[in-house]
Amino acid sequence: MTDDTERLWLVERNYNDKGLVTIVYATPDGERFRQSHRSSQMLSKKGVTAATEADPDDLEPVEDADRRERYAKEATRMAENHDPDDEI
Repeated sequence: MTDDTERLWLVERNYNDKGLVTIVYATPDGERFRQSHRSSQMLSKKGVTAATEADPDDLEPVEDADRRERYAKEATRMAENHDPDDEI
């Protein structure tokens, strides 16, 4: 991690019927997140890690209080149980 990036933890992964996977990483406090979409084929080649780094300017705010709380709990759980580079 560098001074100009922030560590995010995996908090959500959803699969749809078209073979796309939505992956959500959030800050430990659940306040901000980054979402990406990948094909399930891409995931088999390049797995999902417990954490990632992101430029703070690329993060979106979590508007919903319940979602912020859920993201914070999951990010904390992931940080306590996994190294950042662990494939999940």
